[in-house]
Amino acid sequence: MKLLPHLLLLIAFGAVGTAGAAPAAKTKKSAAAHKHGKPHAPPVRRAPVDYTGEQVNFLEWKAVTAFLDELALRQGFPRDELSALFQQVRYVDSAVQLVKPAPVGKPKNMNAVRDLMIEPVRVNAGVRFWNTYAETLARAEQEFGVPAEVIVGILGVETVYGRNTGKFRVLDVLTTLAFAYPEAPNQAARMAFFRGELENTLVLARKNALDPFTLLGSFAGAIGMPQFMPGSVLAYGVDYDNDGVLDLRNSAVDAIGSVANFLVQHGWQKNQTGPLVWQAYVAPERAWERFINQGLSAKFRLDELGAAGVVTAGKPPVERLYGLIDLQNGADATEYWLGSDNFYAITQYNRSYFYAMSVIEVGRAVKQNRDAAAVIPRETL
Repeated sequence: MKLLPHLLLLIAFGAVGTAGAAPAAKTKKSAAAHKHGKPHAPPVRRAPVDYTGEQVNFLEWKAVTAFLDELALRQGFPRDELSALFQQVRYVDSAVQLVKPAPVGKPKNMNAVRDLMIEPVRVNAGVRFWNTYAETLARAEQEFGVPAEVIVGILGVETVYGRNTGKFRVLDVLTTLAFAYPEAPNQAARMAFFRGELENTLVLARKNALDPFTLLGSFAGAIGMPQFMPGSVLAYGVDYDNDGVLDLRNSAVDAIGSVANFLVQHGWQKNQTGPLVWQAYVAPERAWERFINQGLSAKFRLDELGAAGVVTAGKPPVERLYGLIDLQNGADATEYWLGSDNFYAITQYNRSYFYAMSVIEVGRAVKQNRDAAAVIPRETL
């Protein structure tokens, strides 16, 4: 995983790009640390990412030992085995740094995200992936109702079809974030979330007879091609190749089925075919502003949006509900879109309009390139 592109995605999406993970809150400079540009500007020199971390004795941390006591009782893990395991866990400061928010004042820019996401390497890899797993994608579309291009879009945005699944030991980063999350207004809630995912990691490893230290993932503990948090692997993972093993790290077939299942379990409507978003134009009177940033669900009728000065390109189905989406473009004009139920289902994967739009546009670009490659010029016949 290259650091600079990943940081740009964090700035754009404003949330951890992992299925089932809540977004991080804005933070101040960390007080809980462990003891131990512009175009053509010169490149910023950054410290290399530390994947391996620092050897510490987490068993000296009272919060850790209390957690292990509770875990042994709740899940039936032998307490001495937990102690032996956590003596090997490392503190990863780079994970703490990466969960901190982007610098204040950095404007979001959807066009910049497009430039980053819709590029030849990702699109060409998506075409190859689709061609290789066309039968599985078609099966998932039939069974779950999720179009192939949406699944391809998610896997392309998350890991470029398995190229960038992360190099952090999941047990290390989850322990670090569970007990040394940086100072933030909701620090306690975030630590509780990561403690839950730490427990899920150990349950997942036991269930699949894995050494938990062999699980590698993102700085936030997301695993495999679809970057599922451990709890999402347990809850939504599907053994879609029916080989008796759920493997989101090595099985693209399992990844396809699991992404489709995750979306269905988070509100995807199989009967809602057609576009997921409709381009919108807003009136200068700005009565429509009350519909902006109203959560992650479609809840407004077309007639009430229209009465507030929202006009759409095309003809969205009048019987459905929509949300009004704003996508900033830095100093350029903001884009407005109407999002359907299925658009908002994608935001449950990552709670960001920018993320969901990136998934849609990457999937569309892959489909267009794949369709174009399938057309054979007459002169070659």
